[in-house]
Amino acid sequence: MNAADMEDSRQVLRVELGARGYDIHIGAGLIAAADDLLADCLGTGTVFIVTDDIVASHYLAPLQDALGRLGRHAHPLILPAGEATKSFTQWQELCESMLAIGAERGSTIIALGGGVIGDLAGFAAATLLRGVDFVQIPTTLLAQVDSSVGGKTAINTGHGKNLVGAFYQPKRVLIDTAALDSLPPRELSAGYAETVKYGLIGDAGFFEWLERHGQDLLAGDPAARRHAIAVSCAAKAATVRADEREKGQRALLNFGHTFAHAFEAEAGYDGGVLHGEAVAAGMLMALELSRSAGLCDGQDVARVRAHFAAVGLPDGPRALGGGGWSAEALYRHMLKDKKVAAGRITFVLATAIGEAMLSDAISREAVIEVLAAALDSAP
Repeated sequence: MNAADMEDSRQVLRVELGARGYDIHIGAGLIAAADDLLADCLGTGTVFIVTDDIVASHYLAPLQDALGRLGRHAHPLILPAGEATKSFTQWQELCESMLAIGAERGSTIIALGGGVIGDLAGFAAATLLRGVDFVQIPTTLLAQVDSSVGGKTAINTGHGKNLVGAFYQPKRVLIDTAALDSLPPRELSAGYAETVKYGLIGDAGFFEWLERHGQDLLAGDPAARRHAIAVSCAAKAATVRADEREKGQRALLNFGHTFAHAFEAEAGYDGGVLHGEAVAAGMLMALELSRSAGLCDGQDVARVRAHFAAVGLPDGPRALGGGGWSAEALYRHMLKDKKVAAGRITFVLATAIGEAMLSDAISREAVIEVLAAALDSAP
């Protein structure tokens, strides 16, 4: 693809949040073009690039070169890759490093990486000097379709995922679709789970499109990737505009995540289970729970299960290696979910493909039964 074609294939979406609104740029080659796309949002202070050791080997130099063309020297802060990096320790070390270099309120933090880097760097931006600007440059499919948009930033604790964080919007999001070419197939597949989510909770037509073209996306088709990312980001932007701080509608974006976070906690955040893999398994569990509650029929569950099988996504906790897990232990993890109120878990459930709802009326026994069946063990 030549430069003119790359330019023509770019899209810009807007997250409308008044004075805090921002643009999402989608297209191939955006990291190398960051000088054109970020010139007006870097502030007057020091620029920091927060990334991990894997992403840095691919994209740090091109980004630094682009910023250098603006006359801006960007200080790289390279962290270990993996979920364990979203911790109090790494957050503290990151903030201390930026302060030692000379952070000021006019500084800008650029998050270059996947969801872990975006969440951690965003939380650092929200808290450093009571708030500095930041930019998201997501390099994984999961981050491109979901976590880089909407301003949810967080770190993990010993009690669960994302339990300490802030709603803090970026100044801009650059989604370089060509970055997906360097992803291992497993990482790409894990990110695809978050893409499917948008079809399951609010867009049956998009789910049908994914049934036809999802394998093209995973195989590297640029047009399929660009379309899926744009549809996902547009859905996320509309949801954030309506409910920025997750008081209602935005909670639907957590479809499958209550189960997923429990699976990740039981697995120990050791990299053996990727977030997107846990989300895929969690969405199947949410569908099974919806079916058991009489909200959706078994044909919808079977259809989603068939699509997951076609694209290689896990369909439950056993597929994550959790055959020895306990339904009771998983439920205890779920009680630490952010949507728990007065001891009751609010679940995101499906009434059909493309239709979702919130419910806090699901009994403990119903959840245990669904988990036990999935684990192939007695309740």
